[in-house]
Amino acid sequence: MTQKTKKQNQLENKRKQLVHFALKQLGKPYKYAAKKTEIGKMFDCSSLTQYLYKKIGVDIPRSTILQAECGKIIPSHKKPSFFKPTDLQIGDLLFFKGSKGHYNKKFPNGIGHVIMYLGNKKFIHASGQGSKKNQKVKLEKFEKIVNRKDFQIAKRILF
Repeated sequence: MTQKTKKQNQLENKRKQLVHFALKQLGKPYKYAAKKTEIGKMFDCSSLTQYLYKKIGVDIPRSTILQAECGKIIPSHKKPSFFKPTDLQIGDLLFFKGSKGHYNKKFPNGIGHVIMYLGNKKFIHASGQGSKKNQKVKLEKFEKIVNRKDFQIAKRILF
């Protein structure tokens, strides 16, 4: 087995593990600024992505804006959609402005929400939008996400 094939197999295994752990979090409650002791029982968007990556042995920062500084940029398209399903890989993170954005020189428009691509045209995120009953870890369809006007950047952590 070549070095490249070995690395590809390792990445594929990590991606499968991400999906496995992500699906186990579905339905868990959303809590903005979830504390370390609460994470695993409830999540905000960035604690979910950090938790999932930690489960596969990859450390990423806690906050959305610091997560947006990690990894490799995934080039996006112009309208109507920022991405096609073939542009993304399992584990890719998409960042949006969000209502409680954080700002720095790299992201003057702010970063306030992160979601993870799980493959099969599905994303997972911890959403604080909507009724209390709807504020939870949930799946979103590809079509609902790729046309959002508040999209900022996409990053690949596993490469």
